[in-house]
Amino acid sequence: MLSELRQFIFGERLSDGLPRRVQEDISRQQQEGEKLIGWVQLVLVVTFAALYGLAPKTGSHAMVQPVPWAISAYFLFTIVRLFAAYRNYLPNWLLIASVIIDMGLLMFLIWSFHIQYEQPASFYLKAPTLMYVFIFIALRTLRFEPRFIIWAGLTAIIGWAAMVSYVLFADPDNPMRTKNYVEYLTSNAVLIGAEVDKIISMAAVTFILFVAILRAQRILDRAVLDATAARDLSRFVSREVAARITSSDQAVQPGDGESRIGTVVFTDIEGFSTVAEKLTPQQLAELLNEYFEATCEIIDKYGGVITQFQGDLMLITFNAVTPDENHAINAVETAIGIRKLTLKKKFCHGGKLPTRCGVNTGEIVVGAIGSQDRLCFTVHGDQVNVAARLEQQNKQYGSYILVGENTVEACGPKFRFKRVGEVTVRGRETPTEIYTVEQKRKR
Repeated sequence: MLSELRQFIFGERLSDGLPRRVQEDISRQQQEGEKLIGWVQLVLVVTFAALYGLAPKTGSHAMVQPVPWAISAYFLFTIVRLFAAYRNYLPNWLLIASVIIDMGLLMFLIWSFHIQYEQPASFYLKAPTLMYVFIFIALRTLRFEPRFIIWAGLTAIIGWAAMVSYVLFADPDNPMRTKNYVEYLTSNAVLIGAEVDKIISMAAVTFILFVAILRAQRILDRAVLDATAARDLSRFVSREVAARITSSDQAVQPGDGESRIGTVVFTDIEGFSTVAEKLTPQQLAELLNEYFEATCEIIDKYGGVITQFQGDLMLITFNAVTPDENHAINAVETAIGIRKLTLKKKFCHGGKLPTRCGVNTGEIVVGAIGSQDRLCFTVHGDQVNVAARLEQQNKQYGSYILVGENTVEACGPKFRFKRVGEVTVRGRETPTEIYTVEQKRKR
């Protein structure tokens, strides 16, 4: 019951702590918040000085002038604190001390009014400068760390209670108490209930801001953790697929998908097993990383989306995740680019990595498959199977790029294709004519 009440008031906290890198990122943002707090405090102290300079000095003949000294001390402390914020030297103990000193200097400034204006101590209890106490408490929200709000509120409550006690006990012979509200407003008499109301207001504002920031912080922690996880996980799929999933109005479910006309490219490294068995796992990883880094530049250039990695194999789609009117042409350009790259480039540990490509155009289904708890965003359909078969048929024809008849038709006169045969995909009765790319036609 108690835990449910805490969760209702303060919000749900993370069951696991935030990763260190996320904590460091939040810490950097809090440091920026401290700089903003410093500048706001500087504006406040300048405002204090301006208001004091413009206000009439009814107690100008007093020998002691504490207000200018209090403002000067607060100005100096604010400058030092702002400098420390920019040097990123604000450890927790110094931040707590800073909160206490901030409020202490403000209380001293208010307390000094009765000396400055030669009035009884109760005079300062009615100073409108008290409103700045609430500003100082609210300032701590800029750091987005609830405990400092509590420190500011407690310091204000203790400080004001001490100042009220000073009034009540400074002159035992004349406590200046009253229960008459009119007398309280029109004289220097003290109404205990009014001062209690001020303390309750400070406590209420502190608690409300504490709860608000704590709830916001917990929501922010979850949001930052989710955003970090999404950013990290997006490295395991293409950014286009990640954007499609995260921007969806509803959570992606198994079987969600849509049919569209697109082009698919399957790639596979020739003789990769022979290369792999000669390398250590670390060397093999370095080789594949360099290979994928180089081929991805070509794929990105022509707007392809890598929908799947499987060993050395890639499934690349065009007009599946992102719109592409020239998807067939861009797919063939990608296959040609990969072929040229692997002909001339020597990769670490393995030398050249000739790559076979199968390209096919047609109706494909784009969406998620799998179970409720584990999904794979991919493309599937009959035309995808044809592209996979074309990649494999390169072995039979001694080629490196094979293109389906639908792709040839979609490309038009852009390339010069040569018919090399036909293939019947398992499960289909109608054979598919297949072509190689001889060269790009002149414009």
